[in-house]
Amino acid sequence: MQIAGLDVRAIREQFPVLQQEVNGKPLVYLDNAATTQKPTAVLDAIVSYYRHDNANVHRAVHTLGTRATEHYEAARDTVREFLNAAEREEILFTRGTSEGLNLLANVLADRYLREGDEILISTLEHHSNIVPWQMVAKRRGCHLRVIPANDRGELILESLPDLLSERTRIVSVTHVSNALGSIVPVREIIRAAHEAGALVVVDGAQAVPHLKVDVQELGADFYVFSGHKIYAPTGIGVVYGRRELLEELEPWQGGGEMIRSVSFERSTWNDLPWKFEAGTPHMEGAIGLAAALRWVSDVGLERIAAHEHHLLELALTELAEIPQLQFIGQAADRSAVISFAVEGAHFSDVATLLDLSGIAVRSGTHCAEPLMQRFGITGTARASFAVYNDESDVIRLKEGLQKALRMLGIVA
Repeated sequence: MQIAGLDVRAIREQFPVLQQEVNGKPLVYLDNAATTQKPTAVLDAIVSYYRHDNANVHRAVHTLGTRATEHYEAARDTVREFLNAAEREEILFTRGTSEGLNLLANVLADRYLREGDEILISTLEHHSNIVPWQMVAKRRGCHLRVIPANDRGELILESLPDLLSERTRIVSVTHVSNALGSIVPVREIIRAAHEAGALVVVDGAQAVPHLKVDVQELGADFYVFSGHKIYAPTGIGVVYGRRELLEELEPWQGGGEMIRSVSFERSTWNDLPWKFEAGTPHMEGAIGLAAALRWVSDVGLERIAAHEHHLLELALTELAEIPQLQFIGQAADRSAVISFAVEGAHFSDVATLLDLSGIAVRSGTHCAEPLMQRFGITGTARASFAVYNDESDVIRLKEGLQKALRMLGIVA
């Protein structure tokens, strides 16, 4: 099948986990906003590392240690190129978006936040971009302010002039909502925040797999994402930060590699980026991430986005024929995520019955409880698409929902 110039069948064949049945049915995997599956290019890169190059990095002069270090640092170069960062030293490896946001919340709080200062986030945030800021705000005596959202799940940017003030020190917003798929106009927010003198952190976990991200063009001070959302392994993530800011920040964690010298009286810090990478890093994760980013670049992000948008439009049309289904959030600009409720059914029951048909969707609050409260609901079912999904997956989802409604006695 050719969609947006992609041979989806050939792409799907590169994902071994998809070549299976679940409950006697071919697997339809629609939980990509939670984590994506991994192509053979990524699996092979990880296996090759363990078969041939496994050693700790930055510490040895022996051959395996040298090769491991070269692969690890080459992965940093791949990420720099993928994001169009100005320098490789602006790329920090973390365990994922959550750790990256916690790192930034703590180091930025230590340098910039004083009692009475304000931090601005939005209604669309994942818990990972709420809780760390709550923690540092409590510790520093700061105030957390929130950009509201409308009924379509779009941020009300007209509220920015009233929310930004001389007390605003940090603005931290998502680029794409994990729960609704809403694409946030972060350039406009960044511009307004900078005019107010605030630093900007962008949670790009849901954006990087679907949108071309150029951090220099975007203008964010910091940009964070996770590997496992973009066909890479779990446990690896990235913080991009402008070099001049990273240079002046203190490390968050201490240990090996992040130091230049240690004595019982004092320690001094290593150069960027290593002063923020304490301890043995996730070498195979970084190598797998680099393989995933190369794979995505080879397929083409623009083609992936067009393919996913086609599936989104098809799914919205097909699912609209189910009168008991209510879409939650219908932003004009959105990624390939559909969050929905079914009249008379609990979202977990819907997801469980879909699983019986071999269809994997997510159910719950999606780590976005304040957003669920904004819509007056306790949770939703969520279908999210990736490059290896096709039109037949959309039809299977529709048919699976219709079957679930019959099993629940909602329709005859």
